[in-house]
Amino acid sequence: MSDFCSTFAAEKESMGQLAFIKTFILVTMPIDANDNRRHVHVFRKGGRHRKSVAKIWIESNGAKCIEIAESELSTKENNLIVQAIDKHWNLINDQITLTFRGEKTELKNIGK
Repeated sequence: MSDFCSTFAAEKESMGQLAFIKTFILVTMPIDANDNRRHVHVFRKGGRHRKSVAKIWIESNGAKCIEIAESELSTKENNLIVQAIDKHWNLINDQITLTFRGEKTELKNIGK
């Protein structure tokens, strides 16, 4: 795991680390279990201020439905992340389930 990932893990223990792609890391938070749709928060790796730069819905009523809820990213960056989520949807959804159960997740590289 990269230095960034190790640092991020130590600082954000309550977050479920789902996946990373290029310069972004996707996470979910246990409190998100109360929301009506599953989603991921996108953080920029190595960012000085570690705040979410996007929130992306991944389902609607249990079916795959990927939509950008909010984002500070460029169209190109949004497309990159949405395509990766689409390609690895089952993995990300399973990782969210583990987080909501209070189980540990293993950070996966979905940029391949």
